[in-house]
Amino acid sequence: MSRKKKELPLLEKVLITDVAAEGKALARVNDLVVFVPYVVPGDVVDLQVKRKKHSYAEAVAVKFHEYSSKRAVPFSQHYGVCGGCKWQVLPYDEQIKYKQKQIVDNLTRIGKVELPEITPILGSAKTEFYRNKLEFTFSNKRWLTDEDIKSGVVYDQMNAVGFHIPNAFDKVLPIEKCWLQTELSNDIRNAVRDYAYQHNLVFYNLRTNEGLLRNMMIRTSNTDELMALLQLRIENDADQQMANDLLQFIADTFPQITSLLYVNNQKCNDTINDLPVVTFKGKDYIYEEMEGLRFKVGPKSFYQTNTDQAYELYKVARNFAGLTGNELVYDLYTGTGTIANFVSRKARQVIGIEYVPEAIEDAKVNSQINGIENTLFFAGDMKDMLTQDFINQYGRPDVIITDPPRAGMHQDVIDVLLFAQAPRIVYVSCNPATQARDLQLLDCKYKVVAVQPVDMFPHTQHVENVVLLELRETPKEPQQ
Repeated sequence: MSRKKKELPLLEKVLITDVAAEGKALARVNDLVVFVPYVVPGDVVDLQVKRKKHSYAEAVAVKFHEYSSKRAVPFSQHYGVCGGCKWQVLPYDEQIKYKQKQIVDNLTRIGKVELPEITPILGSAKTEFYRNKLEFTFSNKRWLTDEDIKSGVVYDQMNAVGFHIPNAFDKVLPIEKCWLQTELSNDIRNAVRDYAYQHNLVFYNLRTNEGLLRNMMIRTSNTDELMALLQLRIENDADQQMANDLLQFIADTFPQITSLLYVNNQKCNDTINDLPVVTFKGKDYIYEEMEGLRFKVGPKSFYQTNTDQAYELYKVARNFAGLTGNELVYDLYTGTGTIANFVSRKARQVIGIEYVPEAIEDAKVNSQINGIENTLFFAGDMKDMLTQDFINQYGRPDVIITDPPRAGMHQDVIDVLLFAQAPRIVYVSCNPATQARDLQLLDCKYKVVAVQPVDMFPHTQHVENVVLLELRETPKEPQQ
């Protein structure tokens, strides 16, 4: 006998009071904290609870009684379905206000370290079409919206190219217009879609690992170069001919593409780092520029996806480093060496360390392209690289710049930083929560002297933060 599913409550006329994590808003009903997507502080709504725990619940708004004066009109026709740009309903000045609050809350509540006055966030000059890279997925399982289902519409075409729906790994929402990348990106995606429809090309089935069309990545650059990479599943000569015809169509229709590439991926996942990339037309890379420096970006390279704001971010990091030309700088998690090369002209030497060997090779190439001779790059695990022997050979750093992934720094890396005792650490983070945790671990020997948030991703809850730490003259006594 099956258990009867517990009916979850409807909460009526609830005032939304704040913004919470993951792009959701927050309300309080008695002692219950309720997290709600796609609403803003000041909205008065009826909430249908979807999930309830002891002290919090997750709900959706089913009826609006009052709209907040702070509410903006979403500009995307896909808002609320595709899962991206959740803060479109907040005016941009409100978005950056809440991002600033997010930084303050994390550093004070999680970090619990002494803080200077936190500098106002650097907002993005562009709030639309600001990304230089997007990836679109082809699927034979189109996501049907609530409106589609209610209308009873029957689509001739269930194939779709667009974005994966959150919590529906094998379904894709067809995207007509995305506001994150240039209009040319929309034109390319829609033209490939229409060609595929007309020529009956098979869209990928994630469950069975079948189908020719899998994925498309589009990169643009501030040097007016453009890369398009198709991820295909080619099993035989007929597939190869269809792929060649499609690629030729793209090349003929969009002469703006300077790097047209494809990958034959027959695996069950979309990662391409272990696969060869074939150049169909043009070069296998494009360039980004920053302060006269040129950075080579290949199909597997990491580069900050908001080029203009990356420049602002790196300027903050360089300014915090306080370079005079005499310093030895260690750049941890250097990736393709963008920060290392960017600060090199104001340092005596920069040593970049990164776990991924291919990224280190890109970093070396970027130094060569720009005639930079005072950089050294090493591939390896941070805790294994930064040893006493390494420091004895290459020198104790005057400045450490660290830009870890969202998970922050491993305890072993924290221990290495405490061991190295560089006079200054510049910590660049894409996750203020893990950054705050790491600051607490560093607090025994370092004090925070400057904090600068930077908004890289308008209309999302994500925020970057740069912190300057200085070595204490006397280490703090451990708390009992």
